Amino acid sequence: MNSRALFLPLILLVSRRTAADSAEEITWTYSGLVGQSDWSQYFPECGGSSQSPVDVTTTQTKYDPSLVPVTPLGYSQHGNQPFTLHNNGHTVVIELPDWMGLQGLRWLFTAVQLHLHWGNGGPGHGGSEHTINGRSADAELHVVHYNSELYPNMSAAMTQRDGLAVLGILIETGEETNPAFNNIINYMSRVRHADQKTFIPAFDVQSLLPKSLGRYYRYNGSLTTPPCYQSVVWTVFHERVQISKEQLLKMETILYSSKAGDSHRMLLQDNYRATQPLNHRVVFASFSAESGQELSSGEVTAIVIGVMCGCVGLAVIVRFIVKTIRVKDQEKSNNKKQDFALSTTSEAERKDPSASPRTEP
Repeated sequence: MNSRALFLPLILLVSRRTAADSAEEITWTYSGLVGQSDWSQYFPECGGSSQSPVDVTTTQTKYDPSLVPVTPLGYSQHGNQPFTLHNNGHTVVIELPDWMGLQGLRWLFTAVQLHLHWGNGGPGHGGSEHTINGRSADAELHVVHYNSELYPNMSAAMTQRDGLAVLGILIETGEETNPAFNNIINYMSRVRHADQKTFIPAFDVQSLLPKSLGRYYRYNGSLTTPPCYQSVVWTVFHERVQISKEQLLKMETILYSSKAGDSHRMLLQDNYRATQPLNHRVVFASFSAESGQELSSGEVTAIVIGVMCGCVGLAVIVRFIVKTIRVKDQEKSNNKKQDFALSTTSEAERKDPSASPRTEP
């Protein structure tokens, strides 16, 4: 074999490695240089046909009775080892221990990390990645797992179509503080700049999830950030979790996407990807449409108040009717007594005329 035959494969191998390394070194953003509209130029899978996030149109979902509730494993058993909190320049990440996992899918999945997405303008301005019927939530939590039955680690699994499972939790704001999220938000000031890490006390990860884990939407999609591998089985919960407006404000204003030594500080905001076309994919629902109508907390409160007012009104009407019937019955009873008294008097007079009163001349 001549030297040229050896040299050509070597060139090809080096060029491939160089391309891969350069792709890894590309600094992408959400709205600046190499923003969302440019991702597919540098990361080809970002232009694929099974991308995430998506808008879930509830009238077009397909009910699948075989979808069982997902079961977190070890989420509450955090042990004594602290968690690592990391600002990676795109979001805040908590690395999870490998004894945490997820059941309820075809394979067993092992937890890797969780992270958040948010907006920049407080309540009502969007910030979630997934939307329901075109409606954004204020933020979104993702808990990432890899298929540990088929693959040895996250790196090997993330490029495979059945490699990852991600839980999507939509977050909306209310008046009450959510103590579970303070386990993250209260320590974000320690990693204000990109590439900073710190240890934080371990906590019950399941406390971040909604109460109902059996009502969700399921579809096949991708990572929502480059390299956008189309390897994710998504589970987006129907029930939202709530944090306070103050908690959301801290989330949106405390971190920077720039590094500590950079001359210009850039707030880490609007770190969510726009929804992507479904391209004939089907979004399955674990519950029927009749049992899963989308109601906000305000709508639920209005319904409860309406039912209570209706019950009170019905009680007043029933009481009025009962009282009216009693009055009429009493009147009838009195009339009967009067008629009886008159008839008795008339009969007595007929039998004994002398008993009738005489009129003086």
